[in-house]
Amino acid sequence: MTYRLRNGFDHRKVHMAVVVQQMVFPQVAGILFTADPVTSNRKVAKVEAGFGLGEALVSGLVNADRYKVRDGEVVAKVVATKQLAIHASPAGGTQEEVIAPERQEQPALTDAQVLRLAQLGRLIEAHFGHPQDIEWCLVDDEFQIVQSRPITTLFPIPAVDDRENHVYISVGHQQMMTDPMKPLGLSFWQMTTPRPMFEAGGRLFVDVVRDLGSPTSRTRLLEVAGKSDPLIGDALQTILERGDFIPSLPDGDPGGARAGGAQAPIETDPAIVTDLIARNQESIAALKRDIRTKSGSALLDFILTDIQELRRILFDPQSHAVFMSAMEATWWLNERLEAWLGEKNAADTLTQSVPHNITSEMGLALLDVADVIRPHPEAVAFLQGAEDEGFLDELAKLAGGREARDAIRAFLDRYGMRCVGEIDITRPRWSERPTTLVPVILGNIKNFEPGAGEQRFEQGRQEAWTKEQELLESLRALPDGEQKAEEVKRKIDRVRTFIGYREYPKYGMVSRYFVYKQALLEEAGRLVQADVLREKEDIFYLRFEELHDVVRTNHLDDQLISQRKDAFRSYQALTPPRVLTSDGEVIAGAYRRDDVPAGALVGLPVSAGIIEGRARVIHEMAEADLEPGDILVTAHTDPSWSPLFVAIRALVTEVGGVMTHGAVIAREYGLPAVVGVEHATRLIRDRQPIRVNGTDGYVEVLE
Repeated sequence: MTYRLRNGFDHRKVHMAVVVQQMVFPQVAGILFTADPVTSNRKVAKVEAGFGLGEALVSGLVNADRYKVRDGEVVAKVVATKQLAIHASPAGGTQEEVIAPERQEQPALTDAQVLRLAQLGRLIEAHFGHPQDIEWCLVDDEFQIVQSRPITTLFPIPAVDDRENHVYISVGHQQMMTDPMKPLGLSFWQMTTPRPMFEAGGRLFVDVVRDLGSPTSRTRLLEVAGKSDPLIGDALQTILERGDFIPSLPDGDPGGARAGGAQAPIETDPAIVTDLIARNQESIAALKRDIRTKSGSALLDFILTDIQELRRILFDPQSHAVFMSAMEATWWLNERLEAWLGEKNAADTLTQSVPHNITSEMGLALLDVADVIRPHPEAVAFLQGAEDEGFLDELAKLAGGREARDAIRAFLDRYGMRCVGEIDITRPRWSERPTTLVPVILGNIKNFEPGAGEQRFEQGRQEAWTKEQELLESLRALPDGEQKAEEVKRKIDRVRTFIGYREYPKYGMVSRYFVYKQALLEEAGRLVQADVLREKEDIFYLRFEELHDVVRTNHLDDQLISQRKDAFRSYQALTPPRVLTSDGEVIAGAYRRDDVPAGALVGLPVSAGIIEGRARVIHEMAEADLEPGDILVTAHTDPSWSPLFVAIRALVTEVGGVMTHGAVIAREYGLPAVVGVEHATRLIRDRQPIRVNGTDGYVEVLE
């Protein structure tokens, strides 16, 4: 029952069977996996074998012989010393037998038998349509199959209609959202992005095999991956070093060049950013105005057309040039200042409290909301028990409640389209579930003094200015110091002018997504009234083109929705890999560093500084109960987590890169941060004291 509950099986649809099998007395028994259970490679079969019954293997009494088979050959073999066997007794029960010394190191199976067994496994796999975990016995040189069940831990492979090799990189790891997405969310993201994306396990992947095959694009890809997520970079290097998986291609467009072509030179002009933001906001205002009159098929046609406007804004060459020039200037500063002054990650302090960072402004704005509510004890007490999503109307009836309600609504007007996992249009937004913000607001009321938002911003701006002056003074004391100082000053100005805009394109995108979502849910309401849908949210389990057909025909197959819901539940139990091949092999990268203390958890340094404090291991933003001085440890953080950043001293995540949102906001707030720490939420216990080294990229557990 527990297994069925965990994996989403309906108890009423499960039938019990009585299995009648012939009792056999095997000479050898074991397990066959038709896909490698460690690497998930579908082309590798793995056999474990021992003398007698398989009970000795599964109970751990003996070590098994291990064989790997690929393309009809035994490619690896480890023969164990087998001192014991368990045999069935003809009179009933089992008995242990000590294996004679001369047989203990003999293989339990010949290579020919291993290949025959692997071939039999492939037939069983083809019958069930899924890799299998098979228990088998060998009786008088004939294999008997005792049991076969699917291997449920394998991550699915993106479906393609060719037999070529492919290398897939996880999109979710770049977007700091590795949870599965519903079909409507997947299709919207695929319609938005300029590059083809492939689905597997409710996640999206980009195929980079052609990038790796072309020398120029390979160099560029490895350089970017190495900086942004070294685990991905190392995994790609591992595949390349095998020498037989990546096809060799001539230099040229690998089929995935960034939209907008070559980057044009750009002046360090603040007006460029304000103009880009204004154009984005004007376009969204026009969308909100024009979509109101649309319904039925015309609504979906309108959205499909408007997505081209979204893409035009999102991939505007000037917009791309702004944040890329800021990122390149950041890398330049870090490299040169370390070489000239021995200063590591100096740009981290220089990027505190920059203008136009919509995500960091959001965290500070929630501090301002707390300032409005804090003087009104009745309103505070009411919020402590708020559970219903309509709480804002009730709040207004209390002393100070109207001011509190208006402050929260003003925040939602600007940021209410955000939520955890916001790249999935189907996720509930803060405007739809404002109770999500209540624990954060209450934490801000408790932990901060009035005016903390403005004070935090000014403190960060002052620290950045002071750091800039220190660096310039140190540079002027060097040979050619004036020239070095002038170069550094130009790069600092460029970073501080442009780096805040790095967060804006995504804000514009999710703003547009929310407008689409609200209109689609209205249309779904009409479909519910017409008895086409059972509930409005069923549209989330349809792809956009499928929803278009349902709206046009007023017909929907209920079974399809049920199947999609079952599939989504199964995807929630899967952990997506950073890198996956078309063989199904998960390539796990490594940091390959020897400059960290023994026992330290290694990651990527993204915001400098060293902090000790209490770890708070948090899996859901709504669970957050933070106190000043806490260190946030979580799987990943997208922009919706930034309101928590004002209350912490440091950040540790399992997923992330130098320019992902958590890293950008950590630097903006001056928080030491290490990202890409594998299994951090399991290896660090909640409330355990830890030391975060955001300068060198590791975490030490202190108890």
